[in-house]
Amino acid sequence: MKKLLCIASLFIGSIVFAQESANTNSGVFDFKTETIDYGTVNRNTDGNRSFTFKNTGKHPIIITSVKGSCGCTVATKPSKPILPNETSEIGVKYDTKRIGPFSKTITVVSNASEKSKVLRIKGTITKTETTQVVSN
Repeated sequence: MKKLLCIASLFIGSIVFAQESANTNSGVFDFKTETIDYGTVNRNTDGNRSFTFKNTGKHPIIITSVKGSCGCTVATKPSKPILPNETSEIGVKYDTKRIGPFSKTITVVSNASEKSKVLRIKGTITKTETTQVVSN
């Protein structure tokens, strides 16, 4: 029993050590926020926002893809590697033609310590108020 416990402890310790080693050889995302709340906005208003982040790791981050959870959410990635201590942005545009509440995700795939990162956007789109002119 003691041998089994010792082997299990060594196995778990090696996994933890390997994980820590992988993290020190990667870039690290530090997002200002991982959720953007559009709040309540009128239909057909500007749906452009951005997620700002800093690479707090020791190696460059290369983002290979950014993908919205549906066709109404388009994300754009930086075109060049993000060096250590450098700040960059991931752009997102939500199609504000759709009326009602929304909650969508953007998946970021990279070589960072967290290989797949999920960001969120949410809000509510309302109909634009119309002003009627009454003639007498």
